[in-house]
Amino acid sequence: MTMLRTLFLQPPSFDGFDGGAGSRYQAKREIRSFWYPTWLAQPAALVEGSRLIDAPPARMGMEPILDDVRNRDLVIMHTSTPSFASDVKVAQMLKDANPKLKIGMVGAKVAVQPEESLLKGGPVDFVARNEFDFTIKEIAEGRPFAEVDGISWRNEAGEIVHNRDRAIIENMDSLPFVTEVYKRDLKIEDYFIGYLMHPYISIYTGRGCKSRCTFCLWPQTVGGHHYRTRSPEHVAAEIRLAKQYFPQVKEFFFDDDTFTDDLPRAEAIAKELGKLGVTWSCNAKANVPRKTLEVLKANGLRLLLVGYESGNQQILHNIKKGMRVETAREFTKNCHELGIKIHGTFILGLPGETRETIQETIKFATEINPHTLQVSLAAPYPGTFLHKQATENGWLDESNAELIDENGVQMAPLHYPHLSHEEIFKGVEEFYRKFYFRAPKIASIVNEMVRSPQMMKRRLREGVEFFQFLKDRRAA
Repeated sequence: MTMLRTLFLQPPSFDGFDGGAGSRYQAKREIRSFWYPTWLAQPAALVEGSRLIDAPPARMGMEPILDDVRNRDLVIMHTSTPSFASDVKVAQMLKDANPKLKIGMVGAKVAVQPEESLLKGGPVDFVARNEFDFTIKEIAEGRPFAEVDGISWRNEAGEIVHNRDRAIIENMDSLPFVTEVYKRDLKIEDYFIGYLMHPYISIYTGRGCKSRCTFCLWPQTVGGHHYRTRSPEHVAAEIRLAKQYFPQVKEFFFDDDTFTDDLPRAEAIAKELGKLGVTWSCNAKANVPRKTLEVLKANGLRLLLVGYESGNQQILHNIKKGMRVETAREFTKNCHELGIKIHGTFILGLPGETRETIQETIKFATEINPHTLQVSLAAPYPGTFLHKQATENGWLDESNAELIDENGVQMAPLHYPHLSHEEIFKGVEEFYRKFYFRAPKIASIVNEMVRSPQMMKRRLREGVEFFQFLKDRRAA
């Protein structure tokens, strides 16, 4: 079987725009950040002779991409709600350069809006719905579109056809290592996250999340709510290979929606990593028992990325977080005592938000005092329950539906009768200022810088970016 000459592409976009397939919020960040394009790298690992171009972190323009596609048969583009209009323009440029090219799009946007995406995406030949790894492999093998499960496509008459759904992957060990694609096509130093050591590598050890958070993008669109996992041995084998390929890596990050959903497995993976002597971090819910935290810490865990979202219990109920504020407090106290750093994420503008709850959440964050934090604006992505709520209740208007402004910076898309877009938007800056501009937090950051010349350089650069971010927001 002759594989189609296939390019996997994260297209150029706004300067500094993190739209990669591993990004949960496709936007320009407060501090320049880029997640790995793992959702593209996985099918690329299945397609022999393919290439992956991740244009934004590589700061690559269209010229080298257009040169590449002149010798391609197939391009698979990752897209998102905020970047879709721009991505369609890129697709047209690719088609103009090579009219015989077949172009497919993947990502949460097209997974939940396949017909609308094809109607608005003239140069796009097909979109892949839901989990798409083997879908793309079959297309790259040259199978007729009519025979491929999981796609919506345009036939020769221009009609849109929806094939039957593809079964989800149950045996996650059947997928090849994405590390091979990272080594072949990416420069890992291009990927930077403010709270992770640099350079870092990010992979998934499973897909899906049993939690039902109403705002969360991937479980409601692509991954599902059943946590399907790779075996600890399979994960350890990839980390062993990554250590060999990238001896400069300082930290491995497991980007599963909630790595701690399966506690015995998390402990088993930790023990394998302990044998390898690596430093690692992961996403976690703020309810991990102290005994498990002790096992993880003893085997190389450095940091947990924790979605607190809000300090108000009613809002947590409203978004189906399944979390008690007091449980989160106890968990955070345990992490502090054990020396596990926390990057806490919070969201302003969720259903039930008021001026008072914003202040309550800021107070909560300063009290539990994670090492670093990120404050996002509630983003009602199509396909999520939050989007359905917002549409039905009139919380979302068309002028804010794209989720970002003309510079790629996140907007406040939701508003309520008692709380305006502007009040929610301004709450982000207030949150950052009240958290970071405290004497103890400033002292902690300075102490960190004094002890490490590398950290000194890094924090100074981040500080410049952060203050520019605040300046740009005030000008918006």
